Amino acid sequence: MRFITSTIILLMLTMSVFAQSKKQVIDSTNNPDGRTLKYGYANAGSDSAGDTIIRTHSKAPGFRFGLTFSRIDFGLSTLLDNGSFRLSPQNQFLRYRSWKTTNVGFDVLQFGYRFSSSFKVNLSAGFDWTLIRLRENVTILQHQPQLSYVNDNIDFSKNRFSATYLRLPLGFEFRTHDDADGAAFHFVIGPEGGILLNGRLKQVSAEHGTQKFTSDYNFQKFRYGPFVRVGYGAFGVYAKYYMNDMFADSPDQKGLKDLSFGIMLGF
Repeated sequence: MRFITSTIILLMLTMSVFAQSKKQVIDSTNNPDGRTLKYGYANAGSDSAGDTIIRTHSKAPGFRFGLTFSRIDFGLSTLLDNGSFRLSPQNQFLRYRSWKTTNVGFDVLQFGYRFSSSFKVNLSAGFDWTLIRLRENVTILQHQPQLSYVNDNIDFSKNRFSATYLRLPLGFEFRTHDDADGAAFHFVIGPEGGILLNGRLKQVSAEHGTQKFTSDYNFQKFRYGPFVRVGYGAFGVYAKYYMNDMFADSPDQKGLKDLSFGIMLGF
């Protein structure tokens, strides 16, 4: 987790410097008729009067495929228990620390088609973590037919229950034309699927030190739901909601769902 956070911070700083280096030196110029010409990304040239003019080019339609490191999410995860932010009595063992229950993710592969400068479709693949910081001194049991736990007589300084998914978002992106700084407003919406890679329980206590346990912990093998991303330039905010239950084959957790939201980097 520390590595992921450090990587995100470093990338944000790098992209900030990169964005500054790409900023246009000239924001506007007057032509011989006294009109002000504004522009975005383009090639520079000169008119007959010697004034510098920036000619904006639209991006041609076409496919694209390749590796990426984008749509980096860092936010909060919230459990919804049959539409309520309050957990039902049978789910009190999952009480969590709201500001330490997080969602982290990023894409590493993408395939898409650009219809125009204003609209494109992307199918991506990446990784997504839901990290639940439990309040109770409980141990979630491994390899059980349904989600099960035991109460412990140990005071855990950390009791983190997490799931790792391969995420597969299909995004429909609308964007404005680049402004004078070469940036645009983005609006992306679409469905996202997730394939469970593993579940994990990490506990830290004075009695046992750091312990890590791996199992599927009855997390859904496949989850799905809508997402939305809105932003300007490389930065934005996101929200996503998984429509099926968070845990499978667990009657007591029926209707328990995951809502995530936060900040993001890289459209």
